[in-house]
Amino acid sequence: MLKTRLLTAVALIVVVATVGYLDNFTLTWLFFGIVALFAFHEALRLFEIKNSSLYLYALLLWLVAYLHPYPEDLFFLAAIIVGATVAYRPQSDAKLLLPFLYPLGASFFFLVLYEEVGMEALVWLLIVVASTDTFAYFVGKAIGKRKFSDTSPNKTIEGVAGGVLFATLFGTLYGTTLLSLPIALIVSLLSAVASVFGDLFESYLKRQAGVKDSGDLLPGHGGILDRIDGYLFAAPIMTLLVRLFA
Repeated sequence: MLKTRLLTAVALIVVVATVGYLDNFTLTWLFFGIVALFAFHEALRLFEIKNSSLYLYALLLWLVAYLHPYPEDLFFLAAIIVGATVAYRPQSDAKLLLPFLYPLGASFFFLVLYEEVGMEALVWLLIVVASTDTFAYFVGKAIGKRKFSDTSPNKTIEGVAGGVLFATLFGTLYGTTLLSLPIALIVSLLSAVASVFGDLFESYLKRQAGVKDSGDLLPGHGGILDRIDGYLFAAPIMTLLVRLFA
């Protein structure tokens, strides 16, 4: 299992590094689109939604995002379409909107960061979320004693604090290449905190659905949502803060 997990991690790093190195909008849009649609598929399972037509709506929205200058607006378009459908056909379930909010709506912010700031912002996001996750695990293993939340019993207060601390440190060091030191610190800190709750939210969904992983697409790692859960909360927060302070 460890070997499988490492091989999958190496493959993911190679893919992400290639996309980052080439720094091409079409490739970046395509990469995040594939990630978002697989995550959308897993979310349907977690929300216990069985409606294959939703895939078409999700795909169309991502296609529109290629041309639309404000991709985050498309969530509201999805909300209007799904809301109108539910209103017109009362037998439909209002929870059909949920996967358009999470993960699809949040995924649009990956494109927003790329379009408004550049690949450097996505690297910053990666540093913050990856550091939060990694150091929360190791600090928690080393000194963790107090449970952070009933939603995820393995998380400890010490581990979360350590993850946020290191993520803020490394994120700030990188963020100063884009913004001033105080602003880079604030953005890194709040994005790290957001990523903790992104991870926690996905744990909540899995607990509600009674599953261990969101899927099995990534051998040794579970599903796509298991890998991007922190990013889905951190990306919108980073976007809002960069817009506010930049």
